[in-house]
Amino acid sequence: MFEFKVKCGKIIIVNFEKNFRRNIVNNKKQNEIILSKLKIMYPDAKCELNHNTPFQLLVATMLSAQSTDKSVNKVTEGLFKRYPEVNDFVKLSQEELEKEIKVIGLYKNKSKNILAVCNELIKNYDGEVPGDFEELIRLPGVGRKTANVVLSNAFGVPAIAVDTHVFRVSNRIGLAKSQNVDETERQLMNNIPKDEWTLAHHLLIWHGRRICEARKPKCSDCDIRDYCQFYIKSTTI
Repeated sequence: MFEFKVKCGKIIIVNFEKNFRRNIVNNKKQNEIILSKLKIMYPDAKCELNHNTPFQLLVATMLSAQSTDKSVNKVTEGLFKRYPEVNDFVKLSQEELEKEIKVIGLYKNKSKNILAVCNELIKNYDGEVPGDFEELIRLPGVGRKTANVVLSNAFGVPAIAVDTHVFRVSNRIGLAKSQNVDETERQLMNNIPKDEWTLAHHLLIWHGRRICEARKPKCSDCDIRDYCQFYIKSTTI
């Protein structure tokens, strides 16, 4: 049943299946509904970093740290035309690579790590990006998020990469409940079927960029608001 109360000129939901809503977090059926609705909202959800090879995706993902995919794509459009393979990158000095990516934040550290990765790939992997999680995170500057992005999008290995959007959105909705990125990843892996990990990653990112923004989430435009812990808490007493 619906109950409404006027507070400060706003109509607020007082009671809407309270017992039902308390059990939303980690409820399998609820999670299925949320994912199904996100699929309808974003039927074209996919990796938005432009790339043609696992190596290019690895580089693009490393560049995307604290940067938008849009800004990374602008840089890599020309960068990958001039230097498409790992053997092309190792010919660059750090200063030369810095000039290529200077418009992206943290470009000095990113240049250093990318060149270190390139040398490591040539030295230990015959110039190929490994399709193994443990091998990937051994590479300089490659963490869990980057490794999972490469595994899922370049090698088709089910993985959930928890970036800032996935972390924020999943914890707002209730698909996870943690202040820790690694724990959020673990909970998402437990709460989402393995064969949907990669798609769920893209859906959450797209939702975070288009609706569930960091500062001003567009709850009025959100088709999953009735299942979202953040929205429920903001509209109930």
